[in-house]
Amino acid sequence: MTTINDLPTPSLVLDLDAFESNLERMSRFTRERGVALRPHAKTHKCVEIARRQLDKGAIGISIATIAEAEMMAAADIRGLLITGEMVGEPKVSRLIRLLAEAPDTLVVVDDAGNVNELQRAADSAAVHILVLIDLDVGHDRTGVRPEGALVLAQHIARAPNLELKGICAYAGHVAHVVGFPDRATSSHRAMARAVQTRDLLAEDGHNMEVLSGASTGTYNIDANIGGLTELQAGSYVFMDVEYRRIGGQSGPVYEDFAPALTVLATVVHRSGDKAIVDAGLKAFATDRGFGPEPIGVTGVRYEFAGDEHGRLRLEDASQDVRLGDRLRFIVPHCDTTVNLYDRIYCARGETVEDEWSIMDRASGRGYF
Repeated sequence: MTTINDLPTPSLVLDLDAFESNLERMSRFTRERGVALRPHAKTHKCVEIARRQLDKGAIGISIATIAEAEMMAAADIRGLLITGEMVGEPKVSRLIRLLAEAPDTLVVVDDAGNVNELQRAADSAAVHILVLIDLDVGHDRTGVRPEGALVLAQHIARAPNLELKGICAYAGHVAHVVGFPDRATSSHRAMARAVQTRDLLAEDGHNMEVLSGASTGTYNIDANIGGLTELQAGSYVFMDVEYRRIGGQSGPVYEDFAPALTVLATVVHRSGDKAIVDAGLKAFATDRGFGPEPIGVTGVRYEFAGDEHGRLRLEDASQDVRLGDRLRFIVPHCDTTVNLYDRIYCARGETVEDEWSIMDRASGRGYF
């Protein structure tokens, strides 16, 4: 029997009890609200987790890249929504090959030139492409502005190998607005643009059966917006420091879902009010202005101290931190932390029950 103490450090560890509780909570929530769930796998990049989400009632899986889509399709995961535009080569050719395996895959578009590109490739390969209009509802990233959506829909209608199914309206700019009331106001403002655009396109005769959006931060806001058909929330399976900081309906800490994903590290140095662990810049995402937080001990502040090292300031530690101790840390940002690892060790209590591959890299194959 393998235990946590047998694992190398740093390691990515999933608390199965917390993870399964998170899956069940989101599944129950969407069932009760009568809204579908197509969770975003850019968070976990893991076939095994996608399968468990589908087993809990998800209608499919959202993914960000063609590589993620290829991995999921190869594992017989269906109902895919690629939320990143497939522009240029080799992405378009890879998409056409993917559709031979998974023809129900949805693709987002936000530009007439890309529509033409996809139409030419689809016509040449004699395939059909299901598309959603990627709508910019304030994120200022990809997506057509609402005022341009009708013209784009009309352009898609003239592409015989493309079929418009609706709108993708991910409001990433409101996912981490601090304070539930402010987040609700921001999300309502963003999604109102999506609903109005959907109604306009439907009145013009376009198929608008799908309106996809929402994040873990807004799942319980957007699910109550009339017309939203599916949630793309993804981080709920893991959680991270950033999400805990945004606050929930019940208080200043977001606790709707439990922190299930941690990095396991070993204390490799101890002196004075300082401890050093073997998990630094290469072990945690560094795209946020804060670091990880330890579980099970308070009065300890983590500081990045190099590629392989993290410094713990023992300001008022609730327990003695000793050389050789193994500590678990909630990660700052789950998506980008996962991307640093090849595998997730799955533990129930202290027992390691399984090992799941990330982007199939642990198998030695991998998708890129």
